[in-house]
Amino acid sequence: MNIDQLVEAGRVHRRVYLDPDIFDLELKKLFSVAWIYVGHESQVPNPGDYYCTEIACQPVIMTRNVDNSIHVLFNRCGHRGAKVVSDESGNSDIFTCCYHGWSYSNDGKLIAVPQPRGYEKNSVKIGDPAFGMAVVPRFESYRGFVFASLSPTGPSLNKFLGSITKSFDDLIDRAPGGDIVVQGGVARHLYRGNWKLIFENLCDGLHPNCVHKSSIEAAENQDDSVFSDGAGEIGVRQMRQNGVPWSFWEESVGLWAFPYGHSYLGDYHDDEKLIIERKNPFFKAYYSALKKAKGKNKAEKILSIARWNTNVFPTISFMSQFRQLRVIRPLSVDKTEVLGFCFRLKGAPEAMFHDTIRFANITNAVASPVLTDDLETYDRIRRGLEAQGNDWISTGRGMGKDTEEERGVLRAENGLSELHIRNMFNVWLSYLSK
Repeated sequence: MNIDQLVEAGRVHRRVYLDPDIFDLELKKLFSVAWIYVGHESQVPNPGDYYCTEIACQPVIMTRNVDNSIHVLFNRCGHRGAKVVSDESGNSDIFTCCYHGWSYSNDGKLIAVPQPRGYEKNSVKIGDPAFGMAVVPRFESYRGFVFASLSPTGPSLNKFLGSITKSFDDLIDRAPGGDIVVQGGVARHLYRGNWKLIFENLCDGLHPNCVHKSSIEAAENQDDSVFSDGAGEIGVRQMRQNGVPWSFWEESVGLWAFPYGHSYLGDYHDDEKLIIERKNPFFKAYYSALKKAKGKNKAEKILSIARWNTNVFPTISFMSQFRQLRVIRPLSVDKTEVLGFCFRLKGAPEAMFHDTIRFANITNAVASPVLTDDLETYDRIRRGLEAQGNDWISTGRGMGKDTEEERGVLRAENGLSELHIRNMFNVWLSYLSK
């Protein structure tokens, strides 16, 4: 069976989740070609700052140079190929390889070689790009979010993102000070399962009532009167929201799919209950700061946007209302690492960032009563797919009922559709079949 036969209308073959050869093909034809999220510029705020990550299982490093410019380099010595920088982040004007001491500036240029005599036949010269830390072929930033591609050719970042940029705008525009900053560390976990499962799950409206039943029941039994603001602790409110009836998903929740595989879930929450946090004591101060910075009409418009999870295929998912971003990092066909980051809104009350951290603990922390449900489900999918049975996995819910809102952007019939999964696999196939 060739790759073109693995995706059909409303179904995919189970091999797309299980086959190591397909995973290798994904690294070569998808993750080495598409725009991959590297990090946020606020993670390298000062000259000499660096942040290490991966693209297609290859180590890369994002740096800020002395001229304040951002660079993305392969984290590899130009001499014998050793990984140069081992710390995940830090500050250094010089990167020195531990093996033979070759040193590089933080834009990748070779600046020093110990015992230079003996290299004459190799024509090793200081500053020669052939012996530097190679620069990733392409990297661009959208409002501080840095993406890179290992392919020297392809669509620009703006074309790749398309109108999904409105989700980034929604996140950034909520900051009274006009910008956002990554803070609060990283919540990191592994799950046993294919990397595509989390992209399917994050915009899946059918699963919360089933998968998160235990935490829903616990939250519904919690008395709000124990909280000083009368609104209920943020994690409790989120767990309750997972228990809204399916009729709510059908009548009030939207789902959109975009070119290049992106998607977002909208109108998920009743803002008075959760998203805008109007019942929280700090909201008045936040709203006042936002009105002062943006004007009343624009402030209300910003707060009226109700996008929940935005998936930017194939590497990140984020939400603006609670300033969360997840990086999905495939390690193998059945092992995936997820890194969770929080953003601070400049100019917002300190208490608002505390709410961001509390929300992260209920959604991204390894001890979360919500996340652990999802991780168990991914592992059960992995184990179940290995069993004999129907080779085909259904993705057809809501098929044929989508509408095109703008060129290439589809809106599902309702929030219980599997449109985002079908769209993702159509794009996935277009990459792998080239």
